[in-house]
Amino acid sequence: MQICDSYSQKYSLFNAMNRFIGAVNNMDQTVMVPSLLRDVPLLLGELDAAGAVCPEREAAPGGAYFSRRDMYSHYVLLKSIRNDIEWGVVQQAAGEEAARKKDKLGGGPAEEAEAEEDLEQQFHYHLSGLHTVLSKLTRKANVLTNRYKQEIGFGSWGQ
Repeated sequence: MQICDSYSQKYSLFNAMNRFIGAVNNMDQTVMVPSLLRDVPLLLGELDAAGAVCPEREAAPGGAYFSRRDMYSHYVLLKSIRNDIEWGVVQQAAGEEAARKKDKLGGGPAEEAEAEEDLEQQFHYHLSGLHTVLSKLTRKANVLTNRYKQEIGFGSWGQ
């Protein structure tokens, strides 16, 4: 029974979140000077190993552009996601929430019954997707940590 339990725990969302948080904490403790990560590109092979290749440039909220392949942007992204998991996500504005609820209530009783029956399927779909994303982010945090060690000249440090 022990083997079966450990196999199913591998796919536990709770364990996936713990692995991700642990990898980001390790990254955070290893990266002593985050500004050294600026303008240091992650190689395409490293991004592929982490499970995601990002577009070359993405618009920032202020209209400025920043490179998604720079290690610092990945560092900030991973820390931000960790904080969202640990502390929660800021709720939507009350006006947006009210409009969204009004749109949902527009359906009749038949549509509501279909939605209730479909909840389990939606839950499993999103749970699977969340597990996949967390696994990719965990690999990305580990890749960034190892690359930082190489950049500062401690390739075998901590291993």
